[in-house]
Amino acid sequence: MSGREILHKMKEKACLAIPTLASGKGRTSKHVSHGFHLMKGKSNHDMEDYLVSELKKVDNHELGLFAIFDGHMGHDVAIYLQSHLFDNILKEHDFWVNTESAIRRAYRTTDAAILERSVSLGKGGSTAVTAILIDAHKLVVANVGDSRAVIFKKGVAKQLSVDHEPSREKNIIESKGGFVSNLPGDVPRVDGQLAVARAFGDKSLKRHLSSEPDITVEMIDDESEFVILASDGLWKVMSNEEAVDCIKNIKEAHSAAKHLIDEALSRKSRDDISCIVVKFQ
Repeated sequence: MSGREILHKMKEKACLAIPTLASGKGRTSKHVSHGFHLMKGKSNHDMEDYLVSELKKVDNHELGLFAIFDGHMGHDVAIYLQSHLFDNILKEHDFWVNTESAIRRAYRTTDAAILERSVSLGKGGSTAVTAILIDAHKLVVANVGDSRAVIFKKGVAKQLSVDHEPSREKNIIESKGGFVSNLPGDVPRVDGQLAVARAFGDKSLKRHLSSEPDITVEMIDDESEFVILASDGLWKVMSNEEAVDCIKNIKEAHSAAKHLIDEALSRKSRDDISCIVVKFQ
């Protein structure tokens, strides 16, 4: 099968027939429910946000697999991640005993595969935030870029991901021969182009750009209420505290995800927005 045919199959799997709006809720286990909502922004390009939100049984464990992929300069890399990243993570031989190391290796090998397929996938890239919930009690969050994961626990909003802003990693970027622009009226950008310091793909910038994830492990207990995963279209207009306050009294996960996006739109967010809410019961 050619690269173009593979990409066509990936697009079919990603349900590109729903270009402006998608929404849904997942089946409920004894402990966990989840729901998602996506909305295309007011930009002229196609929808570039994609996600994974599912519960599944693997090797007698219950896994929650949740991810937001926010593409840029095209959506093909985000689609590839949607189809492949979790599969690559779960294929790692030591996933169950050393989950963090398995995730780091899978991020690296997936990025390498994307770069090898740059002819078919294009020159663009994607940020990612992934959350793996193991047996409803251990949450492992990894991210590259500025999509974000926030947990509401003990009545407090706690960020579980790291916003990889170019200004924060300026010294690293410059040590690799790159630069960070900081023009009036614009955000800092790697080599004057990309507004995040870490991402998948972006072959033309990869010498100065990392795909190494930051990883956080959070134990889920009786005081853990819910987790929000969302692309930066939400976080540009809402703080972590505002987001959790917005939905803390909404019981159903899908309704909560939709309400967050509706609130972001009311605050004039123009970007594509994708959001997942995972509720712990």
